[in-house]
Amino acid sequence: MRRLTALLLSLLVSLPALAERKQSFAEVDVHYSVFNSSFLQPDTASAVGLVRSKTQGVVTVSVLKAGKPLPAQVKGEVKNLLGQVTPLSFKQVTEPGAAYYLAQFPLSTREVLTFTLDVQGGDGSNNRVSFNQEVFPDE
Repeated sequence: MRRLTALLLSLLVSLPALAERKQSFAEVDVHYSVFNSSFLQPDTASAVGLVRSKTQGVVTVSVLKAGKPLPAQVKGEVKNLLGQVTPLSFKQVTEPGAAYYLAQFPLSTREVLTFTLDVQGGDGSNNRVSFNQEVFPDE
């Protein structure tokens, strides 16, 4: 039973990592993923200041140069198929050897959203990442 619990927990934690994507700009790599905030454990959500909800999504961004975290300013927006735009407000989370940026957005129905992220690296690089992601409110 203990092994099954450990396996289920590891699968749940790895779901966001499986959805991670990357875009490279010269020496800078921008990694990003989108997932439902209900996937987070309550203590994890609380520790990083996120609302854990069936109707809240999370977009996470990390910026690397030569495999090491690069400080950045991240701004962005998410647009639904009707053209309604929601600005994304990113907060920086730092841990030893890592820095990433998190923003939440509302999920009302199953739909395809377009994310546009402007990433200004601490090295002076300005990069735009745009991608589509199908999202699902947790039921």
